Amino acid sequence: MSGTTRTTAELDVRRRQILYRAWHRGMREMDLIMGRFADAEIGDLSDEDLAEFERLIEVTDRDLLGWITGEIETPSNYDTPLFRRVKAFHTHTSPIHT
Repeated sequence: MSGTTRTTAELDVRRRQILYRAWHRGMREMDLIMGRFADAEIGDLSDEDLAEFERLIEVTDRDLLGWITGEIETPSNYDTPLFRRVKAFHTHTSPIHT
């Protein structure tokens, strides 16, 4: 089951595949993190950003989650502007349940 709220009708094949992979990682928390970012940004990512997002998708869920939460130091070769966008996209400054 996908949590996507985005239609794929206007997306090219590469973007559709990336969106699918972002929502089907294995760990539900990572599906939500990567999938929600992809829903919001996939249509506007440059080819370079798409390549970097595909590279991030290949990282194991545990490592990527640790980098995003700050529990594990992000390796310098992954600490890219796109990674920082993904990380900033999920910064919460208020309680989830209000």
